[in-house]
Amino acid sequence: MSNPFRSDRIARFSLAGRLGTRFTFRDRPPRHRYGGDAHILWLSVPIGVVAGLGALTFTAAIQWGTHFFLTHLGGYTPATTLGEGGGHPASVFLRPWAIPLVVALGGLLAGFIVFKFAPEAEGHGTDAAINAIHEDPTSIRARVVFVKLIASAITIGSGGSGGREGPTAQISAGAASFLARRMRLPLEQARLLVTAGMASGIASIFRAPLGGALLGVELLYTDDLEADALMPSLVASVSGFLVYGTVIGFQPVFGTHMAVGFGTAAQFPLFALLGVAAGYVARMYAATFYGTARRFAAMRRIPDWLRPALAGLVVGAIGLVIPGVLGTGYGTVSQMFSAKYVMSLPLLIVVLVPLGKIVATSLSIGSGGSGGVFGPGMVIGATLGAAVWRVAESIEAPFHLEGTLSASPDIFIFVGMVAVFGAIAHAPLAMMLMVAEMTGDLGVVPPAMLALAIASLIAGERSIYRSQLSTRFDRVDDDPGL
Repeated sequence: MSNPFRSDRIARFSLAGRLGTRFTFRDRPPRHRYGGDAHILWLSVPIGVVAGLGALTFTAAIQWGTHFFLTHLGGYTPATTLGEGGGHPASVFLRPWAIPLVVALGGLLAGFIVFKFAPEAEGHGTDAAINAIHEDPTSIRARVVFVKLIASAITIGSGGSGGREGPTAQISAGAASFLARRMRLPLEQARLLVTAGMASGIASIFRAPLGGALLGVELLYTDDLEADALMPSLVASVSGFLVYGTVIGFQPVFGTHMAVGFGTAAQFPLFALLGVAAGYVARMYAATFYGTARRFAAMRRIPDWLRPALAGLVVGAIGLVIPGVLGTGYGTVSQMFSAKYVMSLPLLIVVLVPLGKIVATSLSIGSGGSGGVFGPGMVIGATLGAAVWRVAESIEAPFHLEGTLSASPDIFIFVGMVAVFGAIAHAPLAMMLMVAEMTGDLGVVPPAMLALAIASLIAGERSIYRSQLSTRFDRVDDDPGL
């Protein structure tokens, strides 16, 4: 039964909406002001440290898994980023017949581990963390943390298409949930702490503390944000960033890209076009992912643990044609910063990379495998940006675009990242900040704002995170009389 008081209050005080602000104002004082609950800030420090250590462990596990499965068994070494591995290009396929088998083997092992020991660890970890924050932030089992780490490392390391950020978000959120449970924190304080844990996991492994902190508070809702969790998320994210960066280094994942900003105002029609493409690709990403998940769930006669292996066979076959779909795909993005590399590829392959990544991610994770959808979303957007630049480069002379197109696809790659994932995750501010942190240049923000606005209008209410609520008023435990 609807609550007329809540509806009236939303009408008077909520400005959230497609064309309005994302902030929801309440007619009562916020429940948390620091330091009224300063102990939450102090607890955010060890949570951030755990997030950094978890990110380090997960990174090492993926590197080991990649070396064992893809390199040793499959005879293939994926490309690396400048911030991780020195930016080396991918090798050739020494044993192409082995790649589908290796990806299938990884899916088989990961599926068995997940469905045997912690079925809730299947799928993408960030959505599970969001659901726990809304439903019961103290409910994440410690077992899930370890199962998620091992299964995701096997899935991604063997060539399955998935991201690292989702598993690290669930790992750090699980640590925060365990601490909140042991300390018997009140529900709202536990929610803040687990949100900070989720944010710090993303911030640590992407080495983007400010963007990661804001991403954590934005991802909970489609038309709102958890403002009370911002300060704990900032503290936890900085702590995790320092721990992770001290060992791995503080260089951004894709290296430092200075002076990436747009050259002239004449480039903005191309950014608008990229925004249109990003909006439809974002819709395709969500529809394909959840459509694939439904189809695998309907395969009643096939055991749960076997489905990721069957998906792995298909992903491996796709990878032989489009190697960029294997693993995280970050190395492929790093290579595409080079105009020479992008121009050396057949136009059809460049256009097919983001589409192939959508299909591969939907199969690897939607089948019950373990990994994140955040990282693939970034790769999909980045490679879409490179494809738009490549198409524009091909038609520059006939349409008299001389002088309007940048000499390098860098700006289009970063704008594509923001537009695709910002639109489908409903996290525009965080995505723009993360890309600014990765480039070290605010010049990328204006074109990203334009492309993201257009992409968001096209994507609409669709989201890659099914556990997101619309606003804070949609939480069942939120008593408007408090």
